[in-house]
Amino acid sequence: MERKLRFKLVTGRWNPYVTGTSVVAIKYKDGILMAADMGGSYGYTLGYKSVERLKPVGKHSLLGASGEISDFQEILLYLDELILYDNVWDDLNSLGPKEVHSYLTRVMYNRRNKFNPLWNSLILGGVKIGQKYLGMVSMIGVNFEDNHVATGFGNHLARPILRDEWHDNLSFEDGVKLLEKCMRVLLYRDTTAVNKLQIAKITEESVTISQPYSLKTFWGYSAFQNLTVGDEGSWLDMVTGWAVTTME
Repeated sequence: MERKLRFKLVTGRWNPYVTGTSVVAIKYKDGILMAADMGGSYGYTLGYKSVERLKPVGKHSLLGASGEISDFQEILLYLDELILYDNVWDDLNSLGPKEVHSYLTRVMYNRRNKFNPLWNSLILGGVKIGQKYLGMVSMIGVNFEDNHVATGFGNHLARPILRDEWHDNLSFEDGVKLLEKCMRVLLYRDTTAVNKLQIAKITEESVTISQPYSLKTFWGYSAFQNLTVGDEGSWLDMVTGWAVTTME
């Protein structure tokens, strides 16, 4: 008997389209602080300037996302269903941040195994019964919990600052200053970052997301004036040299 092979066409997205950049989050004395800018980029072109990437989840959790904006919206739909199902039980209990984070790790890993990943890196933080929780999960389900986390370029540029300056007893004001320092460095170095951000706070009592605002910046540093100083062999140096040789 002739065997027939059937192949199921995978129709997932192989490249992200409109994306958001880094999210940075820390534990502080009373809860969790999280920061993200509001840019939505189409490649390296800024397409949207008011994309909110920090969202409350249920009573005890706060979610931040970098990556594909439409996939983030799909994840929010999944979480709405999860919280609704939890509320239907009406058992005077509700999902905490640890449970929501665990759910997200399974969602991301499941989609990765179907070769149809959700193109996001997620940060989930919250407070329940006095216990602070902060974790992240990548687009392929890699996850961990820590006192401070970041996505995107934040892993390389913000976390070294956090390792040096974060401590257990940070006040709200000091925590905000530390996050603003990280976001300012990212603004200087990340080409897709924009100077319009929000900072969210979650405590045992409530979730608060700030109105959008901009940071004070200074672009007069000498390193910003001549990008090829001390960088012989850079593409810009080679192009400049080629142009001079051609003109001669």
